[in-house]
Amino acid sequence: MNQILTVLAVLFTFPVTAQDPEKFSKEINEEGIALYHSEMTSWNGTDIFIEHYKNRENIGGYFSYLDEGIPKCIFFSKSQKVIGTISFPANYNPKDAKIDLMERNFTQHETEYFTIRQNALKRLKNDTIFKIYKDTNLNIVPLIRNKIKKVYVLTATSAGNTVIFGNDYLITFDKKDQVKNVEKLHNGMIVQKISDEKTGHTISGMHSHVINNWQAITPTDICTLMLYQKFTSWESYITVSKKFVSIWNPNNKLMIMKTDDFKGMTEDIFKNKRDKPQTDKTYK
Repeated sequence: MNQILTVLAVLFTFPVTAQDPEKFSKEINEEGIALYHSEMTSWNGTDIFIEHYKNRENIGGYFSYLDEGIPKCIFFSKSQKVIGTISFPANYNPKDAKIDLMERNFTQHETEYFTIRQNALKRLKNDTIFKIYKDTNLNIVPLIRNKIKKVYVLTATSAGNTVIFGNDYLITFDKKDQVKNVEKLHNGMIVQKISDEKTGHTISGMHSHVINNWQAITPTDICTLMLYQKFTSWESYITVSKKFVSIWNPNNKLMIMKTDDFKGMTEDIFKNKRDKPQTDKTYK
């Protein structure tokens, strides 16, 4: 394992401009960071809202978005009125959050988020492509970037000491905000333990990608890694496919290389290795 981590450290010192998928890597990383901002806002916003809002039966749902750079988590009622707005500073410190429980109508931008969220939810309830495993639930994450509307669906778990990758989906929309396409981003659900009973904290992890359209690390992978970064001691994370090897580290640096190039650079070390990065269990 130490040899592998050394190789990864060396690879991160290589100029990214020497790699063909540079632009590809930048786009995936930026989308993953945007997802992270949305999910972190929802994580903290939900805790705060539930603490202050007592009429639980009136809650219809929530979504998060950036409002001129300010992360906001919006809660709406079953009658489709905003009943809570939780605004955060850039550090997401709950102590510095602003809480507004005044009932109001959606803004125009919020209406766009609400619409694609609800259309995605309707599709989720009626499409057998979506799977729910034991001790998990599906989180709907609407995202509007560069005037493109998407909804990502991520798997969250109630189990402790666990990080979930996979069982995630991307929903895209037409100009009328109707669902245009639904696709899986991973072939199954991948479970990784944060700590191991025998060896303590895991320091790395990896999983493979087999879906043709998603050969590199996904924005959902980036989002998950960032969300759980403070709970893990991972020094790197790798995804591997026939086309690409993607390497992420806790500084949120991402490198995507062609698999053939990666094999050529690491052939000598991997040839006689005895220890491997932890490969996680996959559920299909």
